[in-house]
Amino acid sequence: MDRRKFLGAAAAGLAAFASKVCHGEGASPYVRANTDWLAQCRFGIGIHWTAQTVPRRGTPLPFQEAVDAFDVNRFAEQFDYAGADYLLLTAAHALQMLPAPHPVIDKLLPGRTSKRDLIADLADMLHRRGKPLLVYYNHSCNGAQDAPWERAVGYHDRDKNILADNLMEIVGWMGERYGEKIKAWWFDSPYSLDPRGPHNSVTTDMGGFSFPWERFTVAAKRGFPERLVTYNAGVNETFLYTTHQDYWSGELVNLETPAKNRYLDNGLQWFGWTCLEDRAWVHGGVDTEIPAPLYADEAITAYVRACNRARAPMTFNVGIYQDGRMAEKSVEQLHRLNPAIRA
Repeated sequence: MDRRKFLGAAAAGLAAFASKVCHGEGASPYVRANTDWLAQCRFGIGIHWTAQTVPRRGTPLPFQEAVDAFDVNRFAEQFDYAGADYLLLTAAHALQMLPAPHPVIDKLLPGRTSKRDLIADLADMLHRRGKPLLVYYNHSCNGAQDAPWERAVGYHDRDKNILADNLMEIVGWMGERYGEKIKAWWFDSPYSLDPRGPHNSVTTDMGGFSFPWERFTVAAKRGFPERLVTYNAGVNETFLYTTHQDYWSGELVNLETPAKNRYLDNGLQWFGWTCLEDRAWVHGGVDTEIPAPLYADEAITAYVRACNRARAPMTFNVGIYQDGRMAEKSVEQLHRLNPAIRA
């Protein structure tokens, strides 16, 4: 080989190796966390209790007051009655407002956290029952739904390392604070940070920046290395923004595709999440009732049974009012589901 070509090929090879190392690949392949505990679960409850959640009747409380008024004891009674195996809690959604203290968020944009740690209160309630807590987190940089936050967190900065570092510090601090009490993360909207997937909702100039998903996964596991991580690529999508994740996000809009196997072809543990009654996910209609469940008991039972035969858990997003009360008809349906899937 020509010496000049040889040196060029060697340099290219070294650059490729360095790139893999920087992205967490190559010499140290990712070892997925054990999902046996998740595979043993039958079904869980997901709730979108956010700064946009409103009461059944009357004027919504300001966020800080709403966090203080959330009745964890009553929520626990409903959770127990429903018989769910775990809770998937939304920490931040369209607006970056966290129902807990957080020094990183406070530094970036004051007024977006609460004095009461509702996440800890719910985590402790579940821990006493031996039930896992999974936490949904959205970076809230989605089409200017939260424009002040986009500016504060660095979404529109020329140097996107600022954005990545801020987001990693947010989830890393939470991981260390709650430790083993957060058993898994469910990360939404990677398609607003990375244009490669089936959806592209990036609304900033990325300038060729590749979001460091591998480093983000490392940050997400701070405080508990066995914590599970998933990145949602969209409804029923299995695209991988990174192999450095442990289970499938499984966002679904119906009961037409139950799990056939415990693992997808890409190796991720199967997991499902769909709305039980309100397809809007968040109850935002002032002076309105949360709708009745979408599906008959027989359909719910057959779907969960099929998933459980494959060792795959199913999650139902249950509507919830601002005071922390879940939709009664939905809780009743899940209560009936318990004996039905055992029969």
